[in-house]
Amino acid sequence: MNISRTMNIVEVVPRANHVLYIRMDDGQAGLVDITPFLESEAFFALKNPEEFQRVRNGQYFIEWPCGADLSADTLRARWLPVEVEV
Repeated sequence: MNISRTMNIVEVVPRANHVLYIRMDDGQAGLVDITPFLESEAFFALKNPEEFQRVRNGQYFIEWPCGADLSADTLRARWLPVEVEV
């Protein structure tokens, strides 16, 4: 039986230029540029840097008050791996 484990987001930190630092519970981390999503209607509000900064960690997804969200799987698939920040 193959039981897959759900990835949980431990930390999400918004950076300049619509980049997020994401750290997962398996100890890996990455940077995700969400610029490609900004042309989607659900993400329009995030063009405003103040709105982008309001990201919330839902553990297996991230979300913003405007309703935009991204799953941990999507984030992991699109990130540039980096060293975990202390």
